[in-house]
Amino acid sequence: MTRVFKITNGIIGAMLLVVTSVCSQNPIVPNVGLNDPHIHIFNDTAYVYASHDKSIKNDKFIMEDWWVWSSPDLVNWTKRSILSPKDTYIGKEFSRCWATDAAYRNGNYYFYFSEGNEQTGVVVGETPVGPWKDVLGKPLLSSDLTPTHEYDMAIFEDNGEHYIIFGVWDYYIAKLNDDMISLAESPKKIEIKNPRGPYNPYGENKKMPTDDKPFVHKYNGKYYLSWGCFYAMADNVYGPYDYKDTVIKEESFAVGFDTPTWPNGFLQGRHGSFFEWHNQWYFIYCDVSQTGNRYFRDSFISYVHYKDNGEMAIIRVDGVGVGNYNANNSIEAEDYFKAEGIKKVENTLGGFSIQPLKDNSYVIYPNVKGLDDKTVLELEVLSSEASKIELRDSNADGKLLAILEIPKNDIYTFQKRQFAVNGLQDKTSLCFVFKADASLSLNRFKFKN
Repeated sequence: MTRVFKITNGIIGAMLLVVTSVCSQNPIVPNVGLNDPHIHIFNDTAYVYASHDKSIKNDKFIMEDWWVWSSPDLVNWTKRSILSPKDTYIGKEFSRCWATDAAYRNGNYYFYFSEGNEQTGVVVGETPVGPWKDVLGKPLLSSDLTPTHEYDMAIFEDNGEHYIIFGVWDYYIAKLNDDMISLAESPKKIEIKNPRGPYNPYGENKKMPTDDKPFVHKYNGKYYLSWGCFYAMADNVYGPYDYKDTVIKEESFAVGFDTPTWPNGFLQGRHGSFFEWHNQWYFIYCDVSQTGNRYFRDSFISYVHYKDNGEMAIIRVDGVGVGNYNANNSIEAEDYFKAEGIKKVENTLGGFSIQPLKDNSYVIYPNVKGLDDKTVLELEVLSSEASKIELRDSNADGKLLAILEIPKNDIYTFQKRQFAVNGLQDKTSLCFVFKADASLSLNRFKFKN
């Protein structure tokens, strides 16, 4: 059901607030052209600020507005608002509504948008979904500001300061003033050492060394500058950045998700952003494997895990997505939706495990489907001391489903331990509560009949 509301309320122009609900995995919202996605967590809700490819029949980029969708769980998505270029300084219909980003400061939300590949504007609202007002009435970043093009921006917050990053091939960064609609300094060019990109696989293409759509995030004191699935790392937000790798490789793809690709291969066109929620990291990015049309893109979400050296492990590109699980498949312990008192640990098997840091630490795996005929839970676990895990429904205080007594390992490697479980509902949110400290490591688990 779709409900359309016309909102004026003293705001310049009008905004259509469209409420449409979708339950999906990957793509997160199929068959609508949701692309160039950036996710921000506001008030414990995920909001995706995105561009919108008009039609599956597109033979070029036709993008006539910008969208905001929200989700409480990264599975169920609701379209919340549409920003029309007529309600910005552009002032007319426009078919090049390119990438966006958003930020919050001092009670207001700021929705930044690209005027094609030339300029960047910003609108302001009192909620994450508007209604929006173009208080500047002109571009925030004008086309003559730097030697690059002033579009495809990202907004990065660090220690209370906000920065805007933008450009193609060469990236620029500038601190924003407290008003979030003006620059506090002249943009500075970001140095990237030994960059790679979809047009530059060997580091020899000096004209097109990277790509468009830069993004910055921070993890464990390090800054990560990414352009699609390529990324570099630095100790300072201004750089210099050292190129590291791509988070997508040939082995990333599940069957049916590896083709078709863009003219320069599967690494091209992965515009998106990295974000954290409930102590889990994610990458949301563009994909055309299900539409077959580079001009009608979908958005996928994958888990992100960091190696001990700070680099990111390759992601998995599939239809399962995040925040939901199939009980007929093995479930990787690090792919939780929510965790408290838990750390991920790179292990010698080539993947990651989780370890509790204190008593009553927990992890939650919501929407586990296909449980009604399962009677055995098998853990792949390593415990240097005898320990215990409580299996509960939904959360750490939920109904007790089973007590899992873990014996001390007789050899120092992961071992499979099986436990009887009964009366599980077909679809259940599972919570593991650890009654132990970091002497226990959980690698993965599966259910059996």
